[in-house]
Amino acid sequence: MTEEDVKTPPGRSRQAEDRLPAHEVRTALLELLAEVGTVTATEAATLLGHSSGLCSFHLRQLARHGLIEEAPHTGGRARPWRLRQEAPEAGAPPAEEFGDLARGLEDESWRRWLGQRELAPAAWRHDEAFSAVAYLTPEEMSGVAAAVRQALAPYQHREQRPLARPEGARPVALITRLFPLLPDQPGDEDRRG
Repeated sequence: MTEEDVKTPPGRSRQAEDRLPAHEVRTALLELLAEVGTVTATEAATLLGHSSGLCSFHLRQLARHGLIEEAPHTGGRARPWRLRQEAPEAGAPPAEEFGDLARGLEDESWRRWLGQRELAPAAWRHDEAFSAVAYLTPEEMSGVAAAVRQALAPYQHREQRPLARPEGARPVALITRLFPLLPDQPGDEDRRG
């Protein structure tokens, strides 16, 4: 496949190229790129358990639809990819819509886990999902987010250094969403009495 095949064909709109249909491998690749930053087809294949040819094909499809791009590299045959970094073109979704896309991918991954967890090895058939409501100030909310990031910091290097991963380690989705709950009706105030 040539570089021209990766680009949008002449005369076609680049508005997400008629919206790329959802596909398990493409979803996994987007999630992986969001986690590790850059990845080659060979690296993606190793991490996701697919063939490098399959990963290469879907990476090119994601690039063709404007969701990812080639990352700068020093030459050689390795072709690293990353989430699209350039300024969006006219008609492209704004940055906040990328956040919506990421949350949608998180939700899709969660649904896939719920539907297929019986296929996981016995030791991995549980999850640690929980939610809570706490009354916080904006500063406290930021502090909680910082504490979660700090708790995860000792594990972050494992994304880029596979040899640092202990035996039996697998990628685990760590999703934290901290947001204020809005009143039912605009103008309602908290009436705690």
